Amino acid sequence: MRPILMKGHERPLTYLKYNKDGDLLFSCAKDHTPTLWFADNGERLGTYRGHNGAVWCCDVSRDSMRLITGSADQTAKLWNVQTGAQLYTFNFDSPARSVDFSVGDKLVVITTDPFMELTSAIHVKRIAGDHTEQSGDSVLTLKGPQGRINRAVWGPLNRTIISAGEDAVIRIWDSETGKLLKEADKEIGHKKTITSLSKSADGSHFLTGSLDKSAKLWDSRTLTLIKTYVTERPVNAVTMSPLLDHVVLGGGQDASAVTTTDHRAGKFEAKFFDKILQEEIGGVKGHFGPINALAFNPDGKSFSSGGEDGYVRIHHFDHDYFNIKI
Repeated sequence: MRPILMKGHERPLTYLKYNKDGDLLFSCAKDHTPTLWFADNGERLGTYRGHNGAVWCCDVSRDSMRLITGSADQTAKLWNVQTGAQLYTFNFDSPARSVDFSVGDKLVVITTDPFMELTSAIHVKRIAGDHTEQSGDSVLTLKGPQGRINRAVWGPLNRTIISAGEDAVIRIWDSETGKLLKEADKEIGHKKTITSLSKSADGSHFLTGSLDKSAKLWDSRTLTLIKTYVTERPVNAVTMSPLLDHVVLGGGQDASAVTTTDHRAGKFEAKFFDKILQEEIGGVKGHFGPINALAFNPDGKSFSSGGEDGYVRIHHFDHDYFNIKI
């Protein structure tokens, strides 16, 4: 399995997202310019210019026409995927950390960071069919918990919003009323900051990764803990295969340990676990810095990783991968 190495970002990667069809890959990084690549051969199609800070997150509509990005410049922007034109800018009073389109693409949930005396917040915006009629009004604004919310996504049928972040508690909110419906049990939950959250293809369960060196699989409706995957380094990114029962964790060492290993070795690996048996089944090495972003192609035949080293790597699986037996 030879990776395709894509160099287009000057700064560390923050987020990767495939479109629904799996032919396009969007990458976000700290260098202000989200980039679009062909997912099969890694060819760079173009960039989206206009942000003026690190871009933390992005999402693409189901028809691959609209891209939304959230940035440290305190805005979230809507883009025309094809032309790269900016369609609309949502302005906030603090950095926009996470963006997620609802099923149907009529709504978007955006989270903003705590800043000065502001707490973290979750904003729901309506997305107009015609971008000239787009407005910045919030349908709903939720005052978040202490600390940053690193990810907020839509729950089943857009009825709920699932959030997770620095205080290590996963919360489920009612997306109509803004009421807090459920909180993950402190006993079974993560012990440190939750860095990443990824939904299954059908939305019935989701995976969280944390600096406590574990990833956990949860039921999206009941917030029941289903599985825990334990690794030996902090987890920055998680994703799961839409095809096989595999979950992938990516991360790095603690900052204090970075100088003690040979960084030229490309030691940072994406670790594959059996989703059911919770056992490690393999790893894909190659990055020269911690892995900050992971995404599975919707067809399950390839995945990509983005690192602190500024590279995106696309891995197309060999035939053997589909026959792994434990």
